[in-house]
Amino acid sequence: MSDVTQILHQIESGNPTAADQLLPLVYEELRKLAAVRMMQERPDHTLHATALVHEAYLRLVGGRPVQEWNSRGHFFSAAAEAMRRILIEQARSKASQRRGGDWQQVDFEQLDVTTSVSADQLVALNDALDRLSTLDQLAGNLVKLRYFGGLSLTQAADSLEVSPATAYRHWAYARAWLKSELRSAP
Repeated sequence: MSDVTQILHQIESGNPTAADQLLPLVYEELRKLAAVRMMQERPDHTLHATALVHEAYLRLVGGRPVQEWNSRGHFFSAAAEAMRRILIEQARSKASQRRGGDWQQVDFEQLDVTTSVSADQLVALNDALDRLSTLDQLAGNLVKLRYFGGLSLTQAADSLEVSPATAYRHWAYARAWLKSELRSAP
């Protein structure tokens, strides 16, 4: 059992000092995940990787009731999900301020780690991703880990505890499904 997993179990049992021990162990990896994610955002984004890490960490270990973590991979999957939710909340806030703004149709193939997307595009992707997750939870989780968490297909497969071949099939399905959804979005 890794140090991270042991500390996560201590947090679950109510040890008040365990969260202080966890941050130094996971900070750099969370920072890398956030940096990859922030590279996908537009350059003038008001949220920086450090702030994203801090906000995600507070949501993961600072809240009540205490989360139960099965493993280190479970923790980092939850971290990727927390980062996604933070960015979506901020994008929705900006979109609501503009009351729709200039909606543009987005091809899912263009939503790559190296491209920047607008807040509206991010919200449209999130809405489509929520619909996909209701149809195929594994495919939805895979997209979240790959796109929002910056994980490779192999890393995402490990985190979801599925074979790379299974992950590849679900990734191909998710890409095709999201492409179709985003193409038909208003």
